[in-house]
Amino acid sequence: CTHYLFIVVVAVNSTLLTINAGDYIFYTDWAWTSFVVFSISQTLMLTVGACYYLTFTGVPGTATYYALIMTVYTWIAKGAWFALGYPYDFIVTPVWLPSAMLLDLAYWATRKNKHSLILFGGVLVGMSLPLFNMVNLITVADPLETAFKYPRPTLPPYMTPIEPQVGKFYNSPVALGAGAGAVLACTFAALGCKLTTW
Repeated sequence: CTHYLFIVVVAVNSTLLTINAGDYIFYTDWAWTSFVVFSISQTLMLTVGACYYLTFTGVPGTATYYALIMTVYTWIAKGAWFALGYPYDFIVTPVWLPSAMLLDLAYWATRKNKHSLILFGGVLVGMSLPLFNMVNLITVADPLETAFKYPRPTLPPYMTPIEPQVGKFYNSPVALGAGAGAVLACTFAALGCKLTTW
């Protein structure tokens, strides 16, 4: 019972951390920087929870199920925000599902080898999620158009939409997020596996 409760708690906290992952389109001036930070945070939260769930059950497929839990939680919360007047573009697309599928694939293809899950699965999630997150970013409306269509008179000055700067990170936030994510996700995959042995 404690293990299943822990799974729910981790999924909820993962969702809380990643719930604003689509909102960096309001931070127009820092869009690429925010994209990298949010991509890495999503990568790590998905990896630690999914690896815990995967190694706890020992059943390939549960990482994808965990990502589905995160997606549904996020849709519910974002749906509530939409009802309060936020633009529909802020509903996050299920970017975690394909990355979690790769995690399941790494576990299944290596016959449930934990070390392969940590190394291969971590790298696959870390490198793929920023790519899928960019697809998420491309599918939303133009940031400036959205920001001005839904003005926030009470926004603090640092959140006021301004013209974006160009050239940050050599215009490759996906590469930066994927590189950092691939390294860090292995560590968090190892943490997720370790949590099943307390």
